This record gives sequence, C-alpha cells and structure tokens, in this order.
Amino acid sequence: MNPGNRRTALITGASAGIGAALARVYASEGWDLILTARRAGPLEALAEDLRRTGCAVTVLTADLADPAAPRALYDAILERGLMVDALVNNAGFSRTAGFLQTDPADHAAMIRVMLTAPVELARLFAPDMVARSYGRIINVASLAGRMPATGGDTLYGPIKSFLIKASQGLFLELKDTGVHVTALCPGYTLTEFHDVNGTREEVSSAYPAWMWQTAEHVARVGYEAVEANRPQVTPGFMNNVLAGLAKHLPDRVALNMVGGHAKRLKRI
Repeated sequence: MNPGNRRTALITGASAGIGAALARVYASEGWDLILTARRAGPLEALAEDLRRTGCAVTVLTADLADPAAPRALYDAILERGLMVDALVNNAGFSRTAGFLQTDPADHAAMIRVMLTAPVELARLFAPDMVARSYGRIINVASLAGRMPATGGDTLYGPIKSFLIKASQGLFLELKDTGVHVTALCPGYTLTEFHDVNGTREEVSSAYPAWMWQTAEHVARVGYEAVEANRPQVTPGFMNNVLAGLAKHLPDRVALNMVGGHAKRLKRI
C-alpha cells in the first residue's frame, strides 16, 4: 500500500464531469488520487480543492490519443514511488457530425482514447493489483454501449459496447483475485461532454429533465458498484428500461428506435 496506509486511485479524464465527480467520491472515501487529463489548469484547480480534504493528489497531464501515453503514465507513476490500487478509465469524447464528415484522425483518436488506452492501462496496472490481492478497475462506458449504434455518432456506441464486453471478460478472469472490475454505463449526464461535442442545445431540447442525472450521482453509483464487485452498472431505472427494450426488441424495431433518437438530435 502507499505511504500512510492509504489507497490510491488513478482517474483518467479527471478534469471535469464524471471524472472530477469520481475524484471527489474517492477523496471522500479516504483515497489518495492521481489525476490525469490533457488540460493542466482544470486538473490543478481540482487537485488544490481536493487537497483541502486531506488527501494527497498527484497531477500528471497526458493525452491518451498518443500511443505512447499509457506506458509513459505507468512509468511516471512508478518513478514517483506510487502504487495504483484503483484504475478509473474515464477519458472520452465523441464526434457527432457523421461518419463521412468526421476527420479520420478524430476517429483514430476516439479509438485510442476510449478503447485502446483503457485496455493498455488495465494490462499495465492489473498484474500489480493481482500480486497484492487487491484492486479496483472502473471502465466508464455508456448506456450507448447497451443500445444499437446511432447514426451520426457512428463509432461511439460500438466503442462503448467493446468496453462493456472487455470489462465483463476481465471481471471473469480476475474473479477471486481480489481485483474488482466494473463497467459503468451512464445515460444522459449533466456534464460539459455535450458542450464539447456541440450537442448541448439539441439534447437539452430533445429529452425531458427526468432523463438526466448528475455526475455526482453517476460517480457514487460507479464507486459503490465496483466495491460490491458488480461487473456492470447502469445508473437510473429508466436507463435500464431502455437498455432492456433495445435488447429484446427485433433488430429493425430497435434500429428504428435509435433512428428516432438521431432525428430528434437533428444529426441525420
């Protein structure tokens, strides 16, 4: 364990939204933190705030779209004499202009950040967790990963679906090792995510307030799920209803359902 017998959580994409909320939850539960994202300013501001609660916070900027970033992050943590007891793969973004209208470099970055990097980080940190018979891995997926893919944001859902399946496989592989693995699958969450991808106005007008959840609620549900060693959790009753409908409806009906979603967002 780390100095002072406190456990340490590494959270990617921690500068805002669900990542920042997860950092606050872990801090409230007595964990120290390693925060990483591309933007140093928001990370430092969050770290300063969290240090007031008594936790130690290390800030490491990294762009997970860089193929060398996961290994560099792992090495930087080891060089500081730290151990990662919980890995939270939260970093992510989307592009909603359409498959043919999106720069292939952006698609490649999406795959690197949300699919390849989580796999590589888990492969780097999980062996140390198994050796210590203790570890926690949260892969922040999405309700979109439990639904048919949406046109206009063509790769996002499939990437998140992969992350759910990979989490389930890792959960089974690490069973009885002391390492818990959970795929956290939030639906619409009040964060800056939709501001970044340019859909804030559309999603705000397309869906009622009851469909939205706070980042703080999602983070708490994710934390409690991984502690309970649940392989997957989707916060919100209605989100689970929607996922259940999509699973059991005929493919054509399910595709029409998400097609209606895309039309409401005026994206296709």
